[in-house]
Amino acid sequence: MRIGMYCCSWVNTASFVKKAFFINYQDELDQIVNSGVQKVFIDTNKGLDVLTEPVLTPIAKRAVATAGPKKPLVPKRHLAMNEQLKQASNIINRSKEAVSSMFSEARMGKAVNVENAKSLVEEITFSVMRSPDALLGLSRLKTKDDYTYMHSVAVCALMVSLAKQLDLPDGQTRELGLGGLLHDIGKIAMPLDILNKPGKLTEEEFVLAKDHPAAGHRILRDGGAVSDIVLDVCLHHHEKMNGTGYPDQLSGDKISMFARMCAVCDVYDAVTSNRPYKHSWCPSESLHIMAEWVGHFDIAIFHAFVKCIGIYPLGTLVRLKSGRLGVVVEQQTEKSLLLPKVRVFFSSKSNAYLMPQVLDLADTGTEDKIVAREDAEKWHFKDINQYWLGDKRG
Repeated sequence: MRIGMYCCSWVNTASFVKKAFFINYQDELDQIVNSGVQKVFIDTNKGLDVLTEPVLTPIAKRAVATAGPKKPLVPKRHLAMNEQLKQASNIINRSKEAVSSMFSEARMGKAVNVENAKSLVEEITFSVMRSPDALLGLSRLKTKDDYTYMHSVAVCALMVSLAKQLDLPDGQTRELGLGGLLHDIGKIAMPLDILNKPGKLTEEEFVLAKDHPAAGHRILRDGGAVSDIVLDVCLHHHEKMNGTGYPDQLSGDKISMFARMCAVCDVYDAVTSNRPYKHSWCPSESLHIMAEWVGHFDIAIFHAFVKCIGIYPLGTLVRLKSGRLGVVVEQQTEKSLLLPKVRVFFSSKSNAYLMPQVLDLADTGTEDKIVAREDAEKWHFKDINQYWLGDKRG
């Protein structure tokens, strides 16, 4: 057994009675080993599988390290996209319910259950490591009623993915995921009529809304169970590099790298999601627009963010050189940001639907390539998500 597994049941023990849970820490693993458990059942859809290689001693590890490159901490499992979507959908549904409950309890004055939040971050982290496209793509699909909760889940996933791209340590990655999950906890202090307003906020309402980072910081600080990284992300995720953000009008290096990361993740998910007062922007178009906001984001972090989600993120409608239109269904950033997998379904030349077909633009036998983003409304497509999502909406 190892840290990162999800235990769902076990046999032959009287001393170990905890229900299904993630193994997050070594003492939890030791507790299982010392409890007399003879057999443990794990759910590999929720956590890590058994190791396929023997655990090495420190001496053997040094020998392996000098012999060649290290393998990733979380092994990638190649799954068909429909299976990735199924797993990601299950995680998102559980996450949405957990975050909704957490916000509701906090609104009633109860302390945030940080341990439950950390377990949720673990689950999201392993999903991102396994199949980031599916989780990040599905998390964009929000209704106006669940936006606040799903936004927290999405920013958590984006923070983990960005931390992975920046090659940050595992401990920091999980803290950043927790920061993303809790960055908007201060919104529980906002009047519900402002939080759920279907139109643009008035100047007075916006002043009240701008207090949510400070309110969240107070809630988490008073709870005393989160790190300085989480507190900083919560308080400063709306700061801008040019000093025009809030609440402290910090600029440049006065904003921590962690808060600068959350600034990018927070805005990207907001603009690519349907909101009570506006329709979502195309993921690829959103990146293009955000790149033009001079002084808003840290440029190096923004470029790393683009690398981790792709120039044409999952769900982007594109036109190929052949004139066919399709939706990006899978990234292949290790090959090229410009060569994702695309499911083509329409001919712009004949103005007719085609039998859907997945093209791997990185395949040496594929001559087609992306020439432009397209607007779904221009082509009167009512729901392009069906071409990559199918029935895996959760």
